[in-house]
Amino acid sequence: MAERVEAWWARRQFSRGADVPYPIGTYREAWAPYPALIRQYHPDLNAGITLTQIPPAADVLLLWQCEAGHTFAATPTEQRARPGRERRRSAWCPDCTSLAKPARTPWPGEAPRARVPASARAKRPKTAKPLCAKTPAVPVGEPFASVCAPAPASAVEGQLRADVFGRLAVTTGLNAVRVSRPFFDHVEVWPDILLPELRIAIEYDTPGRFGLEHVGGREDADRRKDRALRAAHWEVVRIRTGRLEKLGPHDLQVAKMGRKGLAQLIDVFRDIRGPLLVDAYLT
Repeated sequence: MAERVEAWWARRQFSRGADVPYPIGTYREAWAPYPALIRQYHPDLNAGITLTQIPPAADVLLLWQCEAGHTFAATPTEQRARPGRERRRSAWCPDCTSLAKPARTPWPGEAPRARVPASARAKRPKTAKPLCAKTPAVPVGEPFASVCAPAPASAVEGQLRADVFGRLAVTTGLNAVRVSRPFFDHVEVWPDILLPELRIAIEYDTPGRFGLEHVGGREDADRRKDRALRAAHWEVVRIRTGRLEKLGPHDLQVAKMGRKGLAQLIDVFRDIRGPLLVDAYLT
């Protein structure tokens, strides 16, 4: 059971035999991918203990304060997992989330609906969502041009695509790979960049405007996507910016992509497929 930060800190002091069981900065790298949580956390609300002194997996209740002034208690795990499908800044605060989706107000004269206890509600059977029928009947692992694939998310991603294809003479225009198991409601996945001849998929990951991208539940989806590609005999290289942690063995952590970053990316390709194969496609 989660405990208050004061009790948790005192117990750590006892178990570690130190007045400061975790020095300031111990977990700075672990919290760096969550700039929104860094802004929401205030040591004066948590017995003077800084966020970099708290392990991300600690079962401790911390007080957070959003930019709107709402104060709420949550464990580090709850906060880190909070981002879901919503891409609003309010997703980091339960009070802001409730205000963004207010309860229905009865019309004048309308009788209020009786509240039914959760235990008495009939559970609707979950039905599997039908798979998209637009995926062509190609073998698993085959790349193709999908009509369902989203447009590039940013100008930086488009520039990266141009730089990669300007350096490697590989097939362009393909944006999807057929996979063996459904990924959400498709049997295809859409990497940011595909190198068909090398069977390498490139993903460009940033935290996004509100720090909601590629963290929490979205990170779980990224890992699932990578597993689907590797099961189809593709390798994945994620370019991680904004202090996002690596997810795979070939990922790159960079501040921004440039000539140096592109050279590092080509070296990663050589590590995966060998210099003999990769250098044959260099221009």
